[in-house]
Amino acid sequence: MSLLTQDEYKSIAAGLDLPTGAFIDGSFRPAISGKTFTSTNPATGETLAEIAACGAEDVDFAVEKARDAFDDGRWSKLHPSERKDILIRLCKLMTRNARELAVMESIDSGKTIYDCETVDVPETIHCLKWHAEAIDKIYDQVSPASDDHIAMVVREPIGVVGLVLPWNFPLLMLAWKIGPALAAGCSLVIKPAAETTLTALRVAELAMEAGVPAGVLNIVPGGGADVGEPIGRHMDVDMVSFTGSTVTGKRFLTYSAESNAKEVVLEMGGKNPAIVMDDAENLDRVAQHLVNGAFWNMGENCSASSRLIVHKDVKAELLERIAHHAKQWNTGDPLDPETRMGALVSEGHYTKVCGYLDQAENVLIGGTAKDGFVDATVVEVADNNAVLAREEIFGPVLSVIEVSGFDEAIAVANDTEYGLCASIFTANAKRAIRGARALRAGTVTVNSFGEGDISTPFGGYKQSGFGGRDNSVHAHDQYTQLKTIWIDLADDADEAVN
Repeated sequence: MSLLTQDEYKSIAAGLDLPTGAFIDGSFRPAISGKTFTSTNPATGETLAEIAACGAEDVDFAVEKARDAFDDGRWSKLHPSERKDILIRLCKLMTRNARELAVMESIDSGKTIYDCETVDVPETIHCLKWHAEAIDKIYDQVSPASDDHIAMVVREPIGVVGLVLPWNFPLLMLAWKIGPALAAGCSLVIKPAAETTLTALRVAELAMEAGVPAGVLNIVPGGGADVGEPIGRHMDVDMVSFTGSTVTGKRFLTYSAESNAKEVVLEMGGKNPAIVMDDAENLDRVAQHLVNGAFWNMGENCSASSRLIVHKDVKAELLERIAHHAKQWNTGDPLDPETRMGALVSEGHYTKVCGYLDQAENVLIGGTAKDGFVDATVVEVADNNAVLAREEIFGPVLSVIEVSGFDEAIAVANDTEYGLCASIFTANAKRAIRGARALRAGTVTVNSFGEGDISTPFGGYKQSGFGGRDNSVHAHDQYTQLKTIWIDLADDADEAVN
C-alpha cells in the first residue's frame, strides 16, 4: 500500500468515527458507573473522544459473559478449522480497513503514520493470520506407555483469559495475545492501556463482524487500579497475560497468589545491550542498526537498544557514523509520512523522559525536548552504574559505555536486572556464537538489531519475563492446559497396573 500525503491523512483523521464504549458481550456499552476518561492526541493535545471508564463491576460483567461463552462452547468447542476460517475473515476485514486503523493508531498514540502503515498494521494482520493458520496444524501426543495402556497428552483451552496491554504497540501487542488465545479456544477479557484504547475497540467490532461469537472477545477500558487489578484478582479468570513495566507486572503475581492462583505470563522491561567489538565489519551499517534499535518508535520499545557497549578502538569512528544517521530521525507531525519520530505517548511519560535528560552529563547528540517531542539523543556515561545505564528510560536515549575487550563487554551487558534482548556485532564467528550463548537475554541478534519474527518466541530472562513467551507455536502453550488421558487395555482387570 502506497503512502498518502500529510493532508490526506489529516482528512482521514478528521472523518474517523471513533469508538467510545466498552465492548462486552458483542456490543458497545457505557461503563456501569457512567464515568468516562478523555482520550487525547499526544502530538496536538486535541481531545479525541470520551471513553467509557470501567471499573470492577464492568470487569465482573465481562468475565461473566466470557465464562458463559467458554462454558457453552460457542467458541471453545468449535472445530479448529471453523475458528481458523473466522480469524481469517477478521484478517480480511482488517486489511480492508487497514488505513483507518493506521490513522487511528497514529493519532491515539503519537506513533508515526509511516510506522503504522508499514509496520504495525501489516504485522498485526500477519500475526493473526499466522496463528489462525496454525490452529489445525498443532498436534497432540501419545506417550510411550506399555502394550496394556494408551496415554494421550492433549491440549485444552485454559478458559477465561485476562489480557493487559501496553500503550507502545497497541495493535501489535493486541495481536500477539489474541492470536494464540483465540486460536486455542479461550474467551478473553482485554484491558487496553488507557492512553491507547481506540484500535482495540475497533478490532473487537471487526471481530464480531467476522463471526467471533458474542462474549468471546471483550474490551474493558480504564485505569490499572480500576480494571487491571480486578482482572488480576478475579476468582473466575483462569490466566492473565501482561505486557508492560516490570513494577506493574510483578503485581500480577501478587494478585494471583492472593486470589485463585491463576496462571500468569509477564513480558516486562528491558535495558538492552548492543555490543560492538573492535573487529565489527562495516561500521556504517552497524550505526544504522544501532540508531534504528535506539530510536524506532521514539524509543518506546521494551527491546530498544538502549545501551551501546563499544570497544574503545572503534568508539570514535562509530559515534561519528551514529551522528550522521541520527540526523535522519527527525521529529514532527506523526501524520506526515516524512516524520521518523512522533510524540511521546502522554504528558506524564514525556515529563519522565525529560527527567532522565536532565541527568545526562555528557550529551553527544540531541538532548533537546519540546511540547511532547524528544530528539534522538546519545549520551556517554562513566560506567554501567550510571542511572542512564541502569534504568529503563523508554525514550529515544542511547547510553554509551566504553570497554576494552570481549569479556568486559559481556560482563557489562549482563550486569542488569533485565534480560529481554541483546545484540553483538563482530566479524569473528566463534566470538559471535560465544557471545550469543553468554548473553543472558531471551533474544540475541548477531550483527543486527531485531526481535526475530512471528515464528520465533519472544520473552525475557530475569526481571524481563515470567511464565511463557509471545510469538511462535510456543505462545499457544500459555493459553492451554495439558491433560493426560490414561486408557487401560489389559484383558484382565486383575492384571492391570494403574
